[in-house]
Amino acid sequence: MKSYRVAIRGGQVRALARGVLLRSCLGGPLGLTPGIVMADKPIILSGMQPTGGLHIGNYLGALKQWATLVREDQHDALFCIVDAHAITIPYEPEKMPGLVLDAATSYIAAGIDPDQCTIFLQSDVPEHMELAWYLSAVTALGDLHRMTQFKEKSDQHKENVNAGLFTYPVLQAADILIYKANLVPVGDDQKQHLELAREIARRFNTRFTNVFPEPQAKLSRTPRIMGLDGKSKMSKSKGNTIGLLDAPKTIEKRLKSAFTDEKKLRLGDPGRPEVCNVFTMHTALSPTDQIDTIRADCQSGALGCGDCKKALSTVMLAELEPIRARADELNGNPKRVLEVLKDGGARARKRAQATMADVHTAMGLTTDHRGYSSRS
Repeated sequence: MKSYRVAIRGGQVRALARGVLLRSCLGGPLGLTPGIVMADKPIILSGMQPTGGLHIGNYLGALKQWATLVREDQHDALFCIVDAHAITIPYEPEKMPGLVLDAATSYIAAGIDPDQCTIFLQSDVPEHMELAWYLSAVTALGDLHRMTQFKEKSDQHKENVNAGLFTYPVLQAADILIYKANLVPVGDDQKQHLELAREIARRFNTRFTNVFPEPQAKLSRTPRIMGLDGKSKMSKSKGNTIGLLDAPKTIEKRLKSAFTDEKKLRLGDPGRPEVCNVFTMHTALSPTDQIDTIRADCQSGALGCGDCKKALSTVMLAELEPIRARADELNGNPKRVLEVLKDGGARARKRAQATMADVHTAMGLTTDHRGYSSRS
């Protein structure tokens, strides 16, 4: 993130790091033509919309994994708050700055250490939007029509089916490719968008020259967390969430209403943990031996849904308590969070600008061939 060197892979190279000209394994200097950047560590990129109050689904499905990746220090990690994506659905502009601050606070409180990664705001790096426009020229219209999330969002927001919803995956591809990310942590619902990003990278590289690596999915080991109603993915707009920073009493109350297994009506009825969202959350929060016991007792009918929820409440509150404490501390010092975003934005933009220089050259969008540059 701070600086990077180059590894040679498939003959695709790029040459400068820390201002030093690197040399190939054959001893000669590497060329300065556009090529695929390979960092010391795999580059990883992910992000969330600042929709207000991240929830337990966000944490178990993404934030917890991100924090682990940062602690392991095996990746060059960037985590974005994608506010430009958030404007594709109805929102109140005056509330957006507060939502961004809340999201950044939740990132840090959840254990994503800004000293070990880059946390930034998408709109602070306008190169994302510039690249999205260029990538739209190599994106097939038919591919966008096949995106299932566009159909879902269109059904949700019938009064505002806009072009931004339709081209959302192209901007998402730009978010990833502008940092030449190798890995993208995704859930099942985002695999289609990532595959499109890979296809866009292939088409760009074929049409112009090799600039972008094809990002690979890093699937979360946590299954999709459904909402408390058991009908759809956890979403604040559907009112079926447990807030990441909710008070303990609120969490306990919300869990009591959580939908479980419709065929398990009373104690003694055999349950089906594989279809129970409460059990899914256990698999993400409880110790392995406890998970095995809960599964067996549920299947035999020995464990009632009420007791299963109480056990989940205990482990969930223990997991979230330090996060809530860190968030309270950060809320008392919002300047610290804003500094993280400012610093992260500056570092991210520097990297994005380097990629855009490669893109401009690859696409012929430069005056360098005339002996001068309009961008110098």
